[in-house]
Amino acid sequence: MAQSSRQVQTQAQQQVQTLSPQQILAVKLLELPTMELEERIHAELLDNPALEEGKDTSSAEEDFGDDYNTKDEDGEPNTDAGEDISLGDYRTEDDIPDYKLQENNWSKENKAEDIPFSDSVSFYETLKEQLDMQHLTPEEKQLGEYLIGSLDDDGLLRKSTDALVDELAIYQGIYTTPEQLEHVLSVIQDFDPAGIGARSLQECLLLQIKRKEDSPLKQIEHDIISKCCDDFTKKNKEKIIQKLNITEAQYAAAVAELTKLNPRPGSSMGEAIGKNLQQIVPDFIVETEDDGTVILSLNSRNVPELRLSREFTDMLDEHTRNKANQSKESKDAFMFLKQKVDAAQGFINAVKQRQQTLFNTMQAIIDLQRPFFEEGDEALLKPMILKDVAEKAGLDISTVSRVSNSKYVQTNFGIYPLKFFFSDGYTTENGEELSVREIKRILKECVENEDSEKPYTDDELAEMLKEKGYPIARRTVAKYRQQLNIPIARLRR
Repeated sequence: MAQSSRQVQTQAQQQVQTLSPQQILAVKLLELPTMELEERIHAELLDNPALEEGKDTSSAEEDFGDDYNTKDEDGEPNTDAGEDISLGDYRTEDDIPDYKLQENNWSKENKAEDIPFSDSVSFYETLKEQLDMQHLTPEEKQLGEYLIGSLDDDGLLRKSTDALVDELAIYQGIYTTPEQLEHVLSVIQDFDPAGIGARSLQECLLLQIKRKEDSPLKQIEHDIISKCCDDFTKKNKEKIIQKLNITEAQYAAAVAELTKLNPRPGSSMGEAIGKNLQQIVPDFIVETEDDGTVILSLNSRNVPELRLSREFTDMLDEHTRNKANQSKESKDAFMFLKQKVDAAQGFINAVKQRQQTLFNTMQAIIDLQRPFFEEGDEALLKPMILKDVAEKAGLDISTVSRVSNSKYVQTNFGIYPLKFFFSDGYTTENGEELSVREIKRILKECVENEDSEKPYTDDELAEMLKEKGYPIARRTVAKYRQQLNIPIARLRR
């Protein structure tokens, strides 16, 4: 009996978030620190003949807010900035770049502060190079890049796959499953250094043991970590020997090998690989005057001014006027000109949008952490998360996240990464919000000042913190202690 087949057509409604090419360009430029933005602009200037570097013949400043106005020679706010701007080669005022309207784009000393920073290849780039060598679909590579970007400084993945699935859907418009993420993560866990991408210390050590050559000792190492990891970290030798039915000599040999493993594989790579030192150019300059006034400016010192090519726009206008009587060649030329001019204008707009978004984000951080910028005391930093800044600046959380990544601010008290200003808060039973950063600092001081013969237990540390005005539970003390890489009391003797 022949089987018949039929096609069934169904209709389903699905909401999909997509980004336009202009939005994608704006997002990519937003992620770049100042030095990389300069390189990106120079590359665009070489690629698009309709984009030109403007002449630095005149400048004025744009008013970005009450606290950040420029001042004239008498110290009064200059409200006439921009009146003497000459259009020059610009077609209209709209074509004048925003940063040509900003004079106060560098510190008073007109120089960057030198701090050590290793060059060469970054932690992220090293792993991404290995990802690009894998035979993955474009969708899997997207997931891989997001996973790599989610690793902490130790090279471990602290977030659950379910949480990452939600993040990808909300912030990236990428819909996936925990199973797909697990598959891509397993690929990353084969990268160098061994242990990268692990979700726990136990998994990190097992990944490193897995790469060793097979031997009886390797099996004992594997059993110790897979079956007795908690006892191993607490140095309960007798329990491990009894549970695994091994000799003391076998245990000693296995432990000697296990101590050679790296529990923090990401730290071996550092923030960047290389031994040379180079200059970190801050993206923001925040200057605090004697009267407490905080002045914020963007560091656009080496960002070239951009404009549309006068030659290209004139030719485009000519083709537009003669559009009715055009040959095929003329239409092709018109399309080429229009494409290049549109791309150039889109790039200029994206740079403008980046500058404004950066400014709004940093201004919100200053408003939320003003006591720190006035005094420079780390203890004055309040609990602050991405959501707080996003609401203050009127931006999306993912936008604030991109701005905060790999950006630096120069203050009167030194240069800081923007991530320095973010920390969680701890709310007491009375509703009082305390800074986790401050609690950890006090906890670390308590441990550093303890008697090494009688180290404090977590209960004793909790009681000490309570006496100092930080009423947190013992289990919270244990969590913060682990995050500070402080071992339990018995191991601190």
